Order: sequence, then structure tokens, then C-alpha cells
Amino acid sequence: MEVYEIIVVVFLVTFIASLFLGYPIAWTLGGLSLLFVAGGILLHDYFGIDTYLLNRWGNFAIIVDRIWALMSNWVLVALPMFVYMGLMLDRSGVAELMMTNFVRVFGQMRGGLGITVVLIGILLAASTGIVGASVVLLATLSIPIMMRQKYSKSFASGVVAASGTLGILIPPSIMLVIMADQLSISVGDLFMGAFIPGLLLGLFYLIYVILVGLIRPEMAPPPEKTHKLTGREIFGAIMATVPTATLIVAVLGTIFFGIATPSEASGVGAFGATLLALANGRLNLKVIRQVGIETSLTSAFIFGIFLGATAFALVMRSLGGDEFIAHLLKGLPFGPNGILVFILFVAFIAGFFLDWLEIVLIILPLVAPVVKDLGFNLVWFVVVFAVCLQTSFLTPPVGFSLFYLKGVVPKEITTRDIYIGIIPFVILQVLAVAAAFTWPELVLWLPRKMYGSV
Repeated sequence: MEVYEIIVVVFLVTFIASLFLGYPIAWTLGGLSLLFVAGGILLHDYFGIDTYLLNRWGNFAIIVDRIWALMSNWVLVALPMFVYMGLMLDRSGVAELMMTNFVRVFGQMRGGLGITVVLIGILLAASTGIVGASVVLLATLSIPIMMRQKYSKSFASGVVAASGTLGILIPPSIMLVIMADQLSISVGDLFMGAFIPGLLLGLFYLIYVILVGLIRPEMAPPPEKTHKLTGREIFGAIMATVPTATLIVAVLGTIFFGIATPSEASGVGAFGATLLALANGRLNLKVIRQVGIETSLTSAFIFGIFLGATAFALVMRSLGGDEFIAHLLKGLPFGPNGILVFILFVAFIAGFFLDWLEIVLIILPLVAPVVKDLGFNLVWFVVVFAVCLQTSFLTPPVGFSLFYLKGVVPKEITTRDIYIGIIPFVILQVLAVAAAFTWPELVLWLPRKMYGSV
């Protein structure tokens, strides 16, 4: 093994070990990067050891240049606006209105409350893209009703946690924006490619909830008192979706039909969410201040990890990590499809310990060139990879949706209930990955029809 390969292995092992020390991931990434740059230069200048590309560096200026290039990227302007849109929509009252009207329509059937949660989760996903806000909002609105209707605690928890995570896949998705930026892919292509798999995953959830209501009625019983469904209630449920549907069309429609760039569409969405809050009487100085502060904190968190991961990726490449990883992957005795399955399996396992953001910024740029060299369509692979990362929100011990949910559910719902509840939905997510992997047209058909670009 070459010296630079040993350094790459030590670099990766040190990073993995550092994750368990509890330091913020952004500082861990950035600090280790600077430490290994200094070590590489020291080995070369004072001991004459070849440390691959690091022996060409005279200072740390290249990291500063790369970070400057990152922060001047106009694609990333969309991130704070999409964050603002999701947070403001959370406070606009449209979700409460949908929940009230949907419960009247679906709440009288077995599993009806679960169906309501999934449907609202899909609508919120296509209009917010903020998983934390969606999970907390769905839990706050639906869990008390489910408990009163004697739903299984694990089933109720699983439905809410899984439905809230759809926002990271169904466009407009912050994750897809970051993926597009990392690999220089069109955001519009990724949005189009992820649309059908995202809806398919939501359909899987709906089918599962309906089957539970039919096969295991004690887990999702109908209410004790029912009434005859009226046309007025159906019309009310339809009208309750109009504000959210209008916002979805305003954001995604302008992107899909080439009217606006994703950055411009994010501004349209932020303005539209503000108008919805104003129309529902929810907009005031306190709400504006809270949303502004949370948007700033969330954006700072994302960009902080961006900075650390950019330094990490740059040092990894400069150590020859790209070539090392490519050599390892191409040397696997699995064939091209087997190598892709192995990459997805690694991403799945990494999701137990890392947030999706670290996986996107660290693992994806390392494996994407190998996937491209193997002859696979990069848009298809990235969308399949994104579907796989859905599981990272639900798999313990670092499944963030589980933390969000546990923070707002009643005390009688235990962590064990939540863990049991998410198991079927993780299996459904794996099935969605398998479907997108087996039938690439699920991903490629829509962008090909709209843009002819894949």
C-alpha cells in the first residue's frame, strides 16, 4: 500500500472515530482537514515523504479559495428561501385547516386518521421540504386525535414519523438542491426525476395504512360515533387543499416549465407562504421574527457543515482519496450493478450514524465519479441515492425524525413504541429504492418528457 493510501485510510478512520466524541460535525470536518493538510506538508517538506498532491501546496489558501467559490454559488441561494417557505407555511394555519377537513372525510373509516396523515404529509412535502417542521406539525395535530380513537401507539408514531420525512424527497427538496450543486447536475432534472419515486413512496405508505386498517382493525379502529358523510364535507376537504396546491404549482410549476430558476422559484414560494399566513390571520411581527431567526439558524447550520465538508472533500481528493475509493469499488467482484448495490448499502448503514447532509457532502461526491465511469445515468443514480437516504431519518440512533417526534408526543408513547412503529416504513422505503433501481424509467421518464435532457 502506498503512503498516500495509508494516510487516506487514517484520515477516514480518524473522522469516523471523531464522530463519537460529540463535537459539532462542521468543526470535526474542518478541524481534521486542516490537521491533515498540515501533517501532509510536514511529511513532505521535512521528511521527504510523498503525500500525493499535498506536496504541491505551500499554504492553506486553496481551501479559502474553494470556500469562496462555494459561498458565491447562486444555486445555494435557494436554500434559505426554501427553509423560510417551510417554516412560514408551518405557521400559516393551512395544515390545521386540512387536518380538520380531512378528518371529517376519512376519519370514519378504519385507518382513516393514518390516511389523513399520509395525504397531508405528501402535500406538506411538496410545499415545505422541511422534515423537522413537518414531523412536529403532523404529530401535534394528529397524535392526540389518534390516541383518543385508540390507535396503536406504535402505528400512530410510525405513520407520523414516516409521512413527515417525505419532504426531503418530494420536490422542492433541500437535499436535491444540495445534490445538484455537489455534482453540477440540473436541479430541474433532479426535481423531475424524484417526483414519481416520491409519490410512489407516499402511495406505499397509503397502501400499508389501508391494509393495516383492514387486516388489523384493532391497530387503527374507526371512531365509536360516526355520521353520514355529506357533499359539503367533501367539498370542504377539497377546498382546504387549494392554498397548498396553489403554492405547489407556483413553486414547482415555474421550475418545471422553465419560467423561473430554482433560486427564483424559492423566492416565489417564500412570498406565497407569507401571503397564506397573512390570509389566515397568522402573520404578525412575532411570527416574522421567529421565522427569521429559525431560518437564519437552520441556514447557518447547513452552511457550516458545507464549509467543513468542502474542506474535508478537498483534502480527501488532494490525498488521492478519489482514486483510492474508485480503485476499491471497481475492484469489488460484484459487477456494475453489484457495485451500485454495495454503494447504496453503505449509504443505508451510514444513515444509522450520520445525518443525510454529511452523507451527501462526503460520500456522494466520492462515489459519483465511479458510477459515471461504470456507464450509469447520474440523474437516475442520484435520485435512487436520495430515496435510500430517506431511511436515515427513521433509523436509530441518529434518526432525526425520531427525535423530533419524541419531543412532542405524549409521555405514554415510549421510545420503544416509536422504534417498533417505524420498522414497516423503513422496509417500504427499501422497497421504493428497489423499485427505482429496477425500473429506471420511474426516475428518467418525466425529465425526459419535459426537458429531453436525460
